[in-house]
Amino acid sequence: MKYNNITNPFIISKDIPEAFFCDREEETNFLIKQIDNGRNTVIVSPRRMGKTGLIHHLFRQETIQERYTTFFVDLYPASSLQEMCYILGRSVFERLKAKKTQHWETFFQYMKSLRAGVRFDSVTGEPKLEVGIGAIEQPATTLEEIFDYLESSSIPCIVALDEFQQIAEFPEQRIEALLRSMIQNCRQTTFLFSGSKQHTINQIFLSKSRPFYQNAQLMDLKPLKLDVYTAFATRLFAQYDKQIESSVIAQVYTDYHATTWYMQMLMNELFALTGPGDTCTLEHLDLAQKNIIQVQEGSYMMQLNILSSKQKRLLQAIGKEGSVKAVTSQAFVKKHALDSVSTVQSALRVLLEKDIVTADNGQYRVSDFFFGHWLQENY
Repeated sequence: MKYNNITNPFIISKDIPEAFFCDREEETNFLIKQIDNGRNTVIVSPRRMGKTGLIHHLFRQETIQERYTTFFVDLYPASSLQEMCYILGRSVFERLKAKKTQHWETFFQYMKSLRAGVRFDSVTGEPKLEVGIGAIEQPATTLEEIFDYLESSSIPCIVALDEFQQIAEFPEQRIEALLRSMIQNCRQTTFLFSGSKQHTINQIFLSKSRPFYQNAQLMDLKPLKLDVYTAFATRLFAQYDKQIESSVIAQVYTDYHATTWYMQMLMNELFALTGPGDTCTLEHLDLAQKNIIQVQEGSYMMQLNILSSKQKRLLQAIGKEGSVKAVTSQAFVKKHALDSVSTVQSALRVLLEKDIVTADNGQYRVSDFFFGHWLQENY
């Protein structure tokens, strides 16, 4: 069956239509069970393994839509509690717009600390929230009011806080303790936490000294199985009168460590390179990778330019190696003519904090696989 409105079925956005979503049945059922039993859950996995897509997929399930009101909140832009309140409040309001007027009117009845109002679009007639970040003068109070509103709902709520690791960067003191206290008091609202910086997320939820310790069930999101993704990719090619050799899928799976987003990106380009009635072979793979990297080359150069010379040289060395276990060893420092072990340690710390380099199974590598390939080719 073809989908006339979809030209490429390997969708790389975070919200993937059900017809083009790959598996995750076991994980979805696990999350539904946690939610039905009132357990908050944190999704832990390496970057770009599909955490956000899984949450959107979960929210589309009939059993969830029929019994819960869902809110997806992307905290990536937030750098303070004030900004978090603004993003959370706006996300709740935007979700309520699809419902009856009384829902968002009730929302404002709870927002007593928020100097806000609503105006209506002159063309569409849709309500728009009129509030700036500066209107949030008492973030803790505003946050509590938002949670109180969610708790007042006649239908239980699910709030997904994506990129939750951002709270670790907030300047406010004891922010984790404040959030834990408020979330712990919620009875009608269940929370899902996820983030792209696995190390920080693990520290927040697994460290005994942190407030969120043992306050959420952990779900370790594993890579899709090769046979599952092979069947998925083969089926989508076939639906558009195209074929793909299983060896191509296996190569992509291996080269990109079974990381969902990278596999989808490669499959998207491979699909585009394969004409109707044709078969995608290993010969297509090199061109597909070159095409993707070429588009991103300007971005890679900008990333290098914002680094110090020592950080740049270390990144180039890691990229050239592909993956390195002993980054701070004398052998590695000497091989790549780096300044000293202490300098490498300092530069590595910054690269890890910026998530430009990641530690994967005891090996250090460039977080973005395509960036890593570009560094290998150019340095």
